[in-house]
Amino acid sequence: MTAREGTLAAYRNAAEEAGVTLADIFLRQEAASSGKSESQLRDLMLSRIQVMRQAMEKGLAVPQHSRSRLIRGGAARMNQWLGTGSSLLGPAFSRMVAAALAVAEVNACMGRVVAAPTAGACGVLPAAIFTVAEARQVDQEAVLRAFFTAGGIGLVIEKLASLAGAEGGCQAEVGSGSAMAAGGLVELMGGSAVQVDHAVAFALANVLGLICDPVGGLVEVPCVKRNVMGAVNAAACAEMALAGLESVFPADAVIETMGKVGRRLPEEFRETARGGLAAIPRP
Repeated sequence: MTAREGTLAAYRNAAEEAGVTLADIFLRQEAASSGKSESQLRDLMLSRIQVMRQAMEKGLAVPQHSRSRLIRGGAARMNQWLGTGSSLLGPAFSRMVAAALAVAEVNACMGRVVAAPTAGACGVLPAAIFTVAEARQVDQEAVLRAFFTAGGIGLVIEKLASLAGAEGGCQAEVGSGSAMAAGGLVELMGGSAVQVDHAVAFALANVLGLICDPVGGLVEVPCVKRNVMGAVNAAACAEMALAGLESVFPADAVIETMGKVGRRLPEEFRETARGGLAAIPRP
């Protein structure tokens, strides 16, 4: 690798030199570091994908209500709205919104989810990948590759910055999830490693500085709705990258900048529930 070890540029260069995709490189890297075979890792990823699907289906079918009463079945209501044919941008858009709500609401109501990259941002990745895969009728193999690429991007962000709201604000949670999903979508649609890099840079730059301000200290408000924003942002950024738009800054630089911004955020904006929306008196 010609770039710093563990950076997205290094993985991108390795993929280009080997004539393979980023998913292949990330899978090989994980096999080498974990001691598990690629076949075992594929099976593990498929099991995680199944948990994500189950959470999404549960949140859509059964209205979720949290003990705090901050979550009141929004995903199921959104799913009903989809059935009315009133979607602003078509069924796929509304399905993505409903899916992101569904997974995040199941998490808020103590259901089983995959924390990718965190529990508070768990709805972003499945909503983006599943919705686009269904709309474009993409096969399971492509979905699997998308998730490996997304996971590898998450590892890069963890190394160069942070995935924790307590360290970097919501930009490090929903923002990272959005960047992972954007890169995964490019992989899903057969885009290049360079396009993945641009999509990640776009997605994270769009949410730079996003604070973490959970009302009542709970991962419910504004967190659940921010999962929707993260999924929609991911789709928009992936589409721009696939269309040939290029980020002025490479993804690694944007990721490192996110880490620097997060460290400069005042403590009340880093998951302490003492600032932002969390500081507004509840009626």
